[in-house]
Order: sequence, then C-alpha cells, then structure tokens
Amino acid sequence: CAPGPGVAAESPSPPPEAAGCQQGATPASHLCPLPCASDCAALEALPKDSGGEGRRVAQAASQSPEHGGRETQESRQPACEEPPENPGDCCPEPPPPSAGINQLPPSILLKIFSNLSLNERCLLASLVCKYWRDLCLDFQFWKQLDLSSRQQVTDELLEKIASRSQNITEINISDCRNISDTGVCVLAFKCPGLLRYTAYRCKQLSDTSIIAVASQCPQLQKVHVGNQDRLTDEGLKQLGSKCRELKDIHFGQCYNISDEGMIVIAKGCLKLQRIYMQENKLVTDQSVKAFAEYCPHLQYVGFMGCSVTSKGVIHLTNLRNLSSLDLRHITELDNETVMEIVKRCKNLTSLNLCLNWIINDRCVEVIAKEGQNLKELYLVSCKITDYALIAIGRYSMTIETVDVGWCKEITDQGAMQIAQSSKSLRYLGLMRCDKVNEVTVEQLVQQHPHITFSTVLQDCKRTLERAYQMGWTPNMSTAS
Repeated sequence: CAPGPGVAAESPSPPPEAAGCQQGATPASHLCPLPCASDCAALEALPKDSGGEGRRVAQAASQSPEHGGRETQESRQPACEEPPENPGDCCPEPPPPSAGINQLPPSILLKIFSNLSLNERCLLASLVCKYWRDLCLDFQFWKQLDLSSRQQVTDELLEKIASRSQNITEINISDCRNISDTGVCVLAFKCPGLLRYTAYRCKQLSDTSIIAVASQCPQLQKVHVGNQDRLTDEGLKQLGSKCRELKDIHFGQCYNISDEGMIVIAKGCLKLQRIYMQENKLVTDQSVKAFAEYCPHLQYVGFMGCSVTSKGVIHLTNLRNLSSLDLRHITELDNETVMEIVKRCKNLTSLNLCLNWIINDRCVEVIAKEGQNLKELYLVSCKITDYALIAIGRYSMTIETVDVGWCKEITDQGAMQIAQSSKSLRYLGLMRCDKVNEVTVEQLVQQHPHITFSTVLQDCKRTLERAYQMGWTPNMSTAS
C-alpha cells in the first residue's frame, strides 16, 4: 500500500527488499488506511533530533510493513484493516478548546465583579485585558462610590468620575482631605440624581458644598457630614428648604450649627426617619421639640452631649415609631422622663443612657417592666447597683444586650443573678466593674455558654482566639 502524500516526503526511501509489499503481497480485500491529517501533523511536530523520541518513532516507522520491515502475520493484520464505513471515523475532530471565563455572558461576569471592592476592580481586574477593563467601567459599578480615606482623590479626579458616570446615587468622601468645595460643586452639578452624601471629617469643606448638593440634588435622602467645623446654619437652611425627601441626617460635632438651622430642617423635611447629633452645644430643647412635632416618622434619634434637658426630651414621647434612642451624656436628664418615654414608645428596641449619673435602680426596673420590645440597654457609668441587674433578669423577657461597664456598685451577685434568671440575655458588659471577680466571670462563661461576658480579660482571650483562627502564631524567638 502506498503511504499518504503528507508522509511520503519525509519517510525514508524504502529498501530494495521492500518491493514485495508494493507488488500486491497483501490480499486485495484488505487495504491499509491512509494516514489522516492529524497523524501527519503529529509526525511533523516531532522533534528532529538524532537521539531522542524522533529516532525511536523513525525506527518504528521503518519497521512497518509499508517500509519493508520484517514482521509476523499477527503483527501485520492490525496495520491493514478494512476501511471503516464512515471515512471520517479514522480522523476524529480535535476536542473543542476548554471554556475560558471570558466565554461567560457579560451579565455573569458583571455579577462576579460586583463582589469585588473598588480597589480590586480598578487596580487588579481592570488591568487583565481590555474586555475586563470595559466591564469594570460599567455604569452599575459607579452608582455607589466609597472613596473614603483616599488621599489621591482630588477635585480633578472627582470631576472625571462624575463626568464619566453621571448616574451616581451614593458617594462617600470621608477623610478625603484633597477635595475642596469646587470638587463637590462639580459633583453635585453633574450628578443631580445623588441620593446619599457622606463626608465625615472633611474640615476643609464649608457651606458652599452643602448648598451646592442641596440645590442640585433635590431627591437627596441621606446627608452625613459629621465633624465639619465650617458648616453653619446657612447650609442647613438650604437642605431644609430644597431637599424634601431627606430621611437621614448626621451633623455630629458640627459645632457652629444651632437651633436656627435645625428647626428649618425639621419643618421642611417631614419624612425624616433618622437624626443623630453629638456634642452640638448650640442645639437645645427647641430643636428636640421641633423634630418631635414636625417629623412623626422618626425612628432613630440621638442627641449625645447636646445642650438638651428633660424638658425637651419629654416631647419625644409623641414619636410612636421611635425604635432607637441615644441619650448619652445628657446632664439634665431625670429618671421620670426616661420612664415616661419607655412607657409610651412601645416600639423602642434600643435605649442608650450611658454617662447619665442620675439614672438609678428604680428607673431600670421600670424600663425592664415597660419595655415590651426592648432588646438593647446601655447603662455604662450610671448610678445603679446589683438590684438593676436582678430586675432586668426578673422582669424582662426581651432584653438581649446589657452593658453596665464602669458601674462601680455591681458585684458578683448581680452578674450571677441576671445570668441565671434571664431567658433572653445574650451579652453582658462588665468592663471595669471592679467588684466583679474574674473567677466568678470564668465560672459564668462555663455555665452559660450562650451569653458573651465582656471584661478586660475575657475580651483579650476572644481577641487572641480569633487571631489563632486566622493563622497568627506568637513569635517565640528571644532577642540576643
């Protein structure tokens, strides 16, 4: 049988004694199959060295019947077979290439990329190839931007981002010290659909920024601009008059805002649900009264360290939807006001009374009895004793978190009583309760594993345990 055309050129010339094979030594009913294209390609791909695999294949080929090699009848039969019914069977198609990640639909890849952080998309994934870069620039990834603490973000970069994706709905530029009022004004102008604006500790920003955001983004729902010294009532007035959809505000440690600006917001933003103030000494009972009167949908209220008293706080009893109340460090807060709020605000789930020295055991007992939905109670540095803990364990069926850190009159008895009697307790803060013995706490940890007990030693143990779980090992080597 004659070899295929692709092999004849490279096969060595048959020796004289091989002429018998070409003269019909093989029965006519059997034909030698021609080599297929894949076999030719495989032969051509063999290394052409004199001592390796190529030599062994050449030797085997020279001993085949079609090259006149000596062989037995048994070894000759497999080489000369009847042709297959389907000629294509001798040349099977090569297997399809393995599926790569880029063969996935774009929607799937976008879903995968959505689990990456901004840094991972911009600094890693977008550098793989042009296709991935285009996917990382998809508009959905630029609707919610967290640029906080990135000092490389400047007005120029912020303008480029806003120009490329004008459908930004949420942005966080907290601690970005190289962004000025100019950059925020451009952002507000190019992104009128902005809904949530966060800029904590941007002390370089002034009323100009907040006025631009209020003027250009009328659908604004959230403004968190805590610790901005240059923010005044002028900025708040613009928010109150132009952002009627506002639901969440945070002006903590903005020391230059007063009741004047706060009352305008209360009267203009009737859909408010969350308000948080901290150490705003110019904010008084008038602001509290205005929010309680004009914003009936308020759910979260915080006036930590503000110049408010029980006369203003009592108005919060009108808020039927109130669920979280932060009254830390209110110097003129009395027990009767707190008890009245708990009685009338039936949806209250979290109450923070830390740093109020006047709160006593009787007040805590009423809270435990009347707080039908209360789950969190914070009493750090209050004037309470073991009786307060015993009352919580005895009367409350809902309270899960209790923190009585720095309450110097709490002893082992109170800690043991609340742990044994409470069916809902899951966390008990005992930080710097110096009359509580650490041995007692260790016993409580063993007896009540469903409760987390917080002391200096217990917190250190949990931190060390988490470090071990994450693979940390102590360095036992000693310095020479």
